[in-house]
Amino acid sequence: MSSSGFVVVLLSVQVIQGQDDWGVTYSSTEICASKGSTVEINCTYRYPSGIDGGDTEVKETFWFTKLSGNQPVDLRTDSDYQDRVEYSCYEKSCSLRIRDLRESNSAEYKFRFRTNQPDWRYTGSPGVTLRVTALQVQVTRITVNQYYTKAELKCHSSCSPAGRLSYVWFKNGKKMLGLKTSSYKGRVYARDIISCALEGHEESPSPSVYSPKFLFVSVSPSGEIVEGGSVTLTCSSDANPAANYTWYKENGGPDLQPLSKDPQLVFSSIQSSDSGEYYCTAENELGRTFKYVSINVTYAPRLPSVSVCPSAEIVEGSSLNLTCSSDANLNFNSTMIINIIRLTLVPLMPIPLLLFRLWMSIRRRKF
Repeated sequence: MSSSGFVVVLLSVQVIQGQDDWGVTYSSTEICASKGSTVEINCTYRYPSGIDGGDTEVKETFWFTKLSGNQPVDLRTDSDYQDRVEYSCYEKSCSLRIRDLRESNSAEYKFRFRTNQPDWRYTGSPGVTLRVTALQVQVTRITVNQYYTKAELKCHSSCSPAGRLSYVWFKNGKKMLGLKTSSYKGRVYARDIISCALEGHEESPSPSVYSPKFLFVSVSPSGEIVEGGSVTLTCSSDANPAANYTWYKENGGPDLQPLSKDPQLVFSSIQSSDSGEYYCTAENELGRTFKYVSINVTYAPRLPSVSVCPSAEIVEGSSLNLTCSSDANLNFNSTMIINIIRLTLVPLMPIPLLLFRLWMSIRRRKF
């Protein structure tokens, strides 16, 4: 087994599959390779020199991973491997080379050969297990500054033999010159996008890492927020590594306590006291950002209260003030105004009758 770029043999022992004088010997049972690299799988095979008095000749050799109608599918005819496979077979050995490996190429590869003798064909089973993995950038935060984050980034794969390969680093789409190690330590700014690749396989870079971007805050349901209803504030962003979210309510104090450490802040029965400014922070190892949202909770007029001034004995001919007050927070329209008038006047309707009775009582005392 050999590869171009990046391969690790996890178990390298000869495996002989055979019966009597038939057999296939694989150089390895398991191979781990990186996405985008080239891998080579090797085997040797044997067969009887003569069957029923006739000479045995090999007429066909191929590798496969799939069956179609119980028949093996030659990798050279498999559309998933089109123009990416090559066989090199000589005498009783055969190798399979696969270029531009993809994660979907992870499979068990078997070698099969057919002879000139009727119904004499052989498959080496079990075969060789290939595992294809993608590079990943691991991030460790060191310090946080107002304008940037100092971090250590490592280009990693589960197949990676540390220190044996050359790497390429990209920042904002441009190659970082002079950097060929598996790790990078430096300043990362809010707009930076960083990825890595194996040298020679720059066309298959790792997924990019970056601080949270495009922070979006939504309120559900949209429109007017009425007291007593259910309201959900949701925070989302684009970030890699994934962002952690925290919700706060602005209260003017220096020490704010988090209301929620989930992307959503849920009010099952929102109250007027919940009105105010809220903000969500999105943070990962490479940076932090935040966004505000304003909540205004509307509510119908409270039960009106009526006061009489002066509150002492009322004398005929004196001045009397009646005051009706209520508390409300509404987005006004014509329907709401009518409802306010109705809710306000209905409780006041008995007042004139009460005043009339009070006046009659005073007159009876005088006469």
